[in-house]
Amino acid sequence: MGILERKIRQKENMRTNILAVAMQLVKEEGWQSLSIRKIADAIEYSVPVIYDHFENKEAILFELSMDGFRLLDRLLEKDKRKYADPEERLRAHAETYWNFAFKNPEYYQLMYGLGMPCSSPGKAKPEFNSFREHIAEAIEGIVKDNKSSDEETCFKIYAFWSVLHGLISIVMMRCSDIDDSQMNKKVMDDTVNAFIKNL
Repeated sequence: MGILERKIRQKENMRTNILAVAMQLVKEEGWQSLSIRKIADAIEYSVPVIYDHFENKEAILFELSMDGFRLLDRLLEKDKRKYADPEERLRAHAETYWNFAFKNPEYYQLMYGLGMPCSSPGKAKPEFNSFREHIAEAIEGIVKDNKSSDEETCFKIYAFWSVLHGLISIVMMRCSDIDDSQMNKKVMDDTVNAFIKNL
């Protein structure tokens, strides 16, 4: 390996390390407490080293959000390969989205700006619409024989995502007045089944 290749690999490794440490700090202390200084202290480097790799904290948050979107997309792609029937696939996508949100709350909160500012909304990339595209494909497969207009189909796609995201947001952001994960999941399942029935 040449000097240039070694430097490139070292730079990539440092970026990966910074992101991993940032995510670990978030899991321990929450998004609001994350700072460049804390990351630098945790990796035992100076603050300028972090700025050599990321323009600012928002750039780190943006990269972490993209990691979250890529992880979610890989899970949705598995659903797509596993379920040929669009109704089954839509149910699977809802289940995957729900499970992703509660197994990876730090990612989900960052990806959708729950309880915090969205990360760099001006830098939107295709990954931000990944879930919408997956559910759109399934919903279009379900309604194709109903002679729904494009506008009606678009509304249904938006409504489905809104309902699902709304349920997750309510559960994530409310106080622990009702801490019953089975009941919350039943609400999601019943809502998804009713939505599909009415398509």
